[in-house]
Amino acid sequence: MMKALGLALCGALAVSGLPAVAQELTYPGKNISVVIPKNPGGGTDTSARLTLEYAKKYLPDGVIFVAENKPAGNGVSGLIEVARAKPDGQTLVMTTVELAMFPHQDKAPVTYEDFTGLYAPIADPCSLVVRADSPYQTLQDFVDAAKAAPGEIQVANSGTGAIYDLATINMEQQLDISLRHIPFSEGIGPAIAALVGGHVDAVITTPGTAKPQVDAGALKVLGVMDSKRFELFPDVPTFNEALGAGTDTQMRAWAAFAGPAGLPEDVTAELVAMFSAVAADPEYQDAMKNQGIMPSTLAGEELQAMMKADHELYARLIAEAQATK
Repeated sequence: MMKALGLALCGALAVSGLPAVAQELTYPGKNISVVIPKNPGGGTDTSARLTLEYAKKYLPDGVIFVAENKPAGNGVSGLIEVARAKPDGQTLVMTTVELAMFPHQDKAPVTYEDFTGLYAPIADPCSLVVRADSPYQTLQDFVDAAKAAPGEIQVANSGTGAIYDLATINMEQQLDISLRHIPFSEGIGPAIAALVGGHVDAVITTPGTAKPQVDAGALKVLGVMDSKRFELFPDVPTFNEALGAGTDTQMRAWAAFAGPAGLPEDVTAELVAMFSAVAADPEYQDAMKNQGIMPSTLAGEELQAMMKADHELYARLIAEAQATK
């Protein structure tokens, strides 16, 4: 039996023919498989499972989400599995920003074109973070110092060729500066620890990742790489605000639910409506924020457009990075 749940959709939806309210899904004939191509416990896994917990009320009686972590091959095997699955809405995947990067690094044979974007619980901007007692108290301070001493300021990242390394390259290109890249292949946690310990001058990461250290007074976010300010740090300016219009450094670390390419329009519309109703739920928003995650509202065609734009951005950044080796 159909049961309207009366939750309004997010205004950002761009799927034609979308219903005014989200209702119970009509198509599933069996459980919906959700591949999470990351290890358990990380931000991608947490946001995926938390979103599915709030989405389960839209499933027909007897149907559940079956989430499974498949991190093998940096998650590429899971992406391939879903890209090749029947496009009927019974198999979904939690894609990540690496989908826009790996094809250009010869790490994956699939791109955004192999998927139908549905909803991104996470779309956090990259940001520049320094110690609270750093001599760089503003973005302009940082840029001025970098221009005065090319290649000397040490900026930590989560590994060569990873998103925060490429964000540093993008920042260098946009601001005409040269920085010393310090990769931490173990991930962004050790990079942040190195910054807190005074072993590097700055780190590129998402604002939420550094929030515990910022709240403790150890670190300071100088700016975010987005077109608007980040809600968890409303006093932190965007790069455009701090450095002037035309500073196009927009880069986001995202994770998004997707189905295989060719998902029928009616199935796509139902899934986007469901996820968007979840995104508009204040309880869900609070639950995500309690995990240090700022929930996004990117869905449907808007999400697909972002995936395409990032694919093109990383094609350029990775080509330029490889050319300088």
